[in-house]
Amino acid sequence: DMEVSMSTLFYLSSAQMDVICPFFPRSRGIPRKDDQKIISGIIHVLKFGLRWKDAPKEYGPYKTLYNRFVRWSNMGVFKKIFTALSESTQDTSLLMIDATCLKAHKTAASLRKKGFLSLIGRTKGGLNTKLHVVCDSDGRPIRTLLTAGTISDYGGAACLLPTLPSTRILLADRGYDAGWIRSFLKNRGCTPCIPSRKNAKSQEYYDKKQYRQRHKIENMFSRLKDWRRIATRYDCCAHTFLSAIHLAAIVIFYL
Repeated sequence: DMEVSMSTLFYLSSAQMDVICPFFPRSRGIPRKDDQKIISGIIHVLKFGLRWKDAPKEYGPYKTLYNRFVRWSNMGVFKKIFTALSESTQDTSLLMIDATCLKAHKTAASLRKKGFLSLIGRTKGGLNTKLHVVCDSDGRPIRTLLTAGTISDYGGAACLLPTLPSTRILLADRGYDAGWIRSFLKNRGCTPCIPSRKNAKSQEYYDKKQYRQRHKIENMFSRLKDWRRIATRYDCCAHTFLSAIHLAAIVIFYL
């Protein structure tokens, strides 16, 4: 078992807990006093890619960590926190959209055909889930969408673009070079900063200086994938996996 020293036991300070605690469900009877320890235990498991039963004993019974994570996931707690924090701090003058594939471990793929909403698809790289994200100008995620790895960037954009707040510029790579995307954005008063595909008959103009900011969304994916249970998907249920992504985004970008 991994051991955790008391100095590194908590991943979140009391001030950070005060930000997210209002979103937790109220306990029945005796108030919960272990939320800081439980959340830290969940973060530890997700960050280091552990099996739940391998969680350090300092965080308490691993079943408590797992059950609390699943229960709060089912209640949409992590999504609510992510939505509230991202909406309260975002600068939407410039937005970026992109997607990345997350490899599904065999433990997640094994229940793919047993009625679970898995969102796992077979691609050339094996079984994958695709994470579509919209970021603000600082590279902080404000919208997320999970699909099977076989879904195209267009498919993700079709779901995410109608949900976006008003923005002046949307930055994306060549994977989003489609006439309907450009028309949709222009009709909303947004300037697309999207390079044309190399084989396109006509090359659309885009601001190359602004386009250099695309590294911010690439860095965002890299930081999310530093959490090993996000870089490799072990969760069978898609909503539980998305909750892990939301929790990582909350800790990395908003607390």
